[in-house]
Amino acid sequence: MMWTTKTFLTKTKRGNILKIVREHYLRDDLLCGSAACNICPHKDDEFVLECKPESICALFDYPHYLILDTNVVLHQIDVLEEDALTNVIILQTVLEEVKHQNTAIFQRLLEIIGNKKRKFYSFVNEHHKDTYVERKPGEKANDRNDRAIRKAAQWYASHISANNVSGQFPRIVMLTDDESNRKIAQEEGTVCCSVKDYIENVSGFPGLVDKLSKNVIPESCSKDALYPAHLTPALIHEGIRGGKLYQGTFHASRDNFLEGTVNVNGFEKPILLQGHIGINRAVDGDVVAIEVLPEEEWRRPSDIVLEDKAEDPGDLLEEEAVLLNAIKPVDNKDDDITPTGKVVGIIRRKWRQYCGILMPSKFPGATRHLFAPAEKRIPRVRLETRQSALLAPQRILVALDSWPRNSRYPLGHFVRALGPIGDKDAENEVILLEHDVPHARFSEAVLACLPPDDWTIPPEEIKKRVDLRSLTICSVDPPGCTDIDDALHARPLPSVTADGLKKFEVGVHIADVTYFVRPDTALDKEAAARGTTVYLVDRRIDMVPELLSSNLCSLRGGEERLAFSCVWEMDENANVLATKFHKSVIKSAAAMTYAEAQLAIDDSSREDAVARALRSLRALARALRRRRAARGALLLASPEIRFQVDSETHDPIEVQAKKIMDTNSMVEEFMLLANVSVAEKLCAEFPQCALLRRHPPPPPANFHNFLKAARQQGFELDVSTNKSFSKSLDSAVIPDRPFFNTLLRIMATRCMQQAVYFSSGTKSQEEYYHYGLACPIYTHFTSPIRRYADVIVHRLLAASAGADATHAALLDGKRCDLTCDSLNYRHRQAQYAGRASVALNTHILFKNRVEIESAVVLAVKRNALQVLIPKYGLEGPLFLPSDMFTYNEEDNLQKCGDVTLKTFDELTVRLSLDSSNLQHRKLVFQLVEPHIPGFSYVPEEKDDKSGEKEEQMEVDDGPEKKKRKEKEAHRSKKKSKKK
Repeated sequence: MMWTTKTFLTKTKRGNILKIVREHYLRDDLLCGSAACNICPHKDDEFVLECKPESICALFDYPHYLILDTNVVLHQIDVLEEDALTNVIILQTVLEEVKHQNTAIFQRLLEIIGNKKRKFYSFVNEHHKDTYVERKPGEKANDRNDRAIRKAAQWYASHISANNVSGQFPRIVMLTDDESNRKIAQEEGTVCCSVKDYIENVSGFPGLVDKLSKNVIPESCSKDALYPAHLTPALIHEGIRGGKLYQGTFHASRDNFLEGTVNVNGFEKPILLQGHIGINRAVDGDVVAIEVLPEEEWRRPSDIVLEDKAEDPGDLLEEEAVLLNAIKPVDNKDDDITPTGKVVGIIRRKWRQYCGILMPSKFPGATRHLFAPAEKRIPRVRLETRQSALLAPQRILVALDSWPRNSRYPLGHFVRALGPIGDKDAENEVILLEHDVPHARFSEAVLACLPPDDWTIPPEEIKKRVDLRSLTICSVDPPGCTDIDDALHARPLPSVTADGLKKFEVGVHIADVTYFVRPDTALDKEAAARGTTVYLVDRRIDMVPELLSSNLCSLRGGEERLAFSCVWEMDENANVLATKFHKSVIKSAAAMTYAEAQLAIDDSSREDAVARALRSLRALARALRRRRAARGALLLASPEIRFQVDSETHDPIEVQAKKIMDTNSMVEEFMLLANVSVAEKLCAEFPQCALLRRHPPPPPANFHNFLKAARQQGFELDVSTNKSFSKSLDSAVIPDRPFFNTLLRIMATRCMQQAVYFSSGTKSQEEYYHYGLACPIYTHFTSPIRRYADVIVHRLLAASAGADATHAALLDGKRCDLTCDSLNYRHRQAQYAGRASVALNTHILFKNRVEIESAVVLAVKRNALQVLIPKYGLEGPLFLPSDMFTYNEEDNLQKCGDVTLKTFDELTVRLSLDSSNLQHRKLVFQLVEPHIPGFSYVPEEKDDKSGEKEEQMEVDDGPEKKKRKEKEAHRSKKKSKKK
């Protein structure tokens, strides 16, 4: 063993001079990993590189090993993940650079190295005496690393050739796309090749070329530029530091591909970006530098729905004209005016792999095609493939590479096919990938953390806990729920309060997941990475393995389980007199659905222990609810639906709005009370690192359209505080329209901000407030099976109650803050995935099905109405022809003759599925009532891309007669068009 030393002097803040010596250890016994070597003392399992690897590249007709530079790994990871390339040497220099620049690619590279079949060998060149190189004075770090890679390639070539007695040995080929690095290496005697040249000459792996990353210099364009050049990082840094530029994350609009926003410090409203120059090649999620325009150029956000339909780059300016006509500058005194800016540089790309479909070129034999992403906020992508006929009917995965100034769309490459378009498994895979939901099978390391299948509670563990198995405890959950993480009990106490009120003992018992999920184990890290269980219509993506989620942690009826209990003593008015927390052992007397619990409460003939406990819980819950409402808690609503699914095919066969029962509210009140009680305890014990949940009050601007719509119905809502808002909502009732108040609450929900997790040390006490629940402090404690936030809360509570030891990560404020950011992201993505699953199953349900239903208007746009079908809880846009309807921007309504359409109006619509766009199948809402002369809701009969005619069905009286009339009218309409 040897070492090198480096000595340098540094000055401290106090002016003292310190001498620092850094030692770098070098060795001469590091193994090369090659079976062709006769010198390195390998054991049998240490041979990774084959003795005589078969050449698959026509450029090299001899056996060889590949050495890659850093950029090859960073840009061509999709190629490396294919089975084509084997016998590859990954140097420590490359590993460290990749880890520093992109942790996601680093993890993917580690998986390849860990796969023994791939024969990727990691060589520690930075600690080998013959391959380590010192950085020269004035030498850039990148140039030093390139030199280290070349040095290692030379060493491997000489080492294997000199230590091979047979005379036949593998050569070394270095892959690099850096022309200067390649030239220097060739002059030094190393065989080099660009990745493109190598892959294009690989045989036996059709489609591998499609996976090549198309990296070009985006700003190198000198003519035919569609977009302004981005500023250099140095100019961006200088502009931000000088206050001329601002930094933020770009959020593209879902409704308008030529519009987006960026939230920046110093502005109350997000900065509006419009048009191709305003967005300037930013993609949703990118961190960008923006320049805010002068106030006289500020505009309103557009109120049109604009989709990218063009395939010719020349059409971009024509499409933009439609947008610009709708966003003329407005009076600076207008409340709707928004600070407007433009992107001048990209600070950090947040590109990922995107799902979608291929749009083959119309030219025969073409290799350049367009890719349409499933996510509307992502632009189309240009890619090259020779497999267009094979890929066109499939969902595919594509990665972005670059976006030159002279290209309307970014450039990308094909990654892999997901399955046929419309196949349910493929579509579910798209949902999970698009919403970044970790859904791979649990690894062997994770499964090794689990107890055996026949595990039972050890007697010594029972002795450590409060034994509650004799109590009548029951759980109440939705039908089909198997991950039961909460249960309740209530029993009267013999004593009374000083005021003569009855006393009750009430307990919330939560599955003790942390007994099984110990800190920093593989199981814990996987649960933290997943963050939450994701619920799709026909499947569940568990946060923890099924053995825990549906068995050992699930509080099933009649089975002994470990729990964490929050127990109150309260009076009959639900005033809490005392609270205690302890680990426990319980045995649930019954696991019921909401409907079963409701029946037990309502059945006066039932006087068993479970029914009596449920009645006590309901009475106390009503008192809690009244008190919350008095504090100003908002009772909001959302159009939730439930599918009835075929037990064999798992396809939806019916859909209906979810019914909320009294027992839903009963369970909710005690879960809320438990979460508040735990939050108070944690904040007292861990004021700097308690994991809490806050709900910020919505900014007044969020209520603008909502208040205008309520005013049109004769209601003046007071949104100054949550208490006044709650009172206003309660009084906004139209007797002959029972759904109106629910609709009002649905729309109020849209005005809210999202609740988020945070670390107590990062906010002031006033910022802890939960606006929707009207409580000063709140957390999540009641669902540790499906939320990792609750796992952390359980650990903190256990430490504060003396039931478990604490550990360093719990008390690390910075780590807690990062965890909160991750949990907020995972929670948000899980919600979006759930909604996408609902949309997918809705499309499956309405295939070949047409219905006429009542609807209400949620919002009025310039060219459409956003409508809701109360029966199903479904919503979508109802497009209106601009040549018939006039949009009144000031009053936010649409007018056609004597018919006026505004928010909250009741309509009758025709509901069907449009499959003409295979990428974005969508429900189509067409106006039936009010009837407008000359405006027919009957669509043109047309072939979709799958070649299937859309079926026309009637659901009212006399369907056959109506059908004939419609067909006759349709034929006569076609004839008149031909004439």
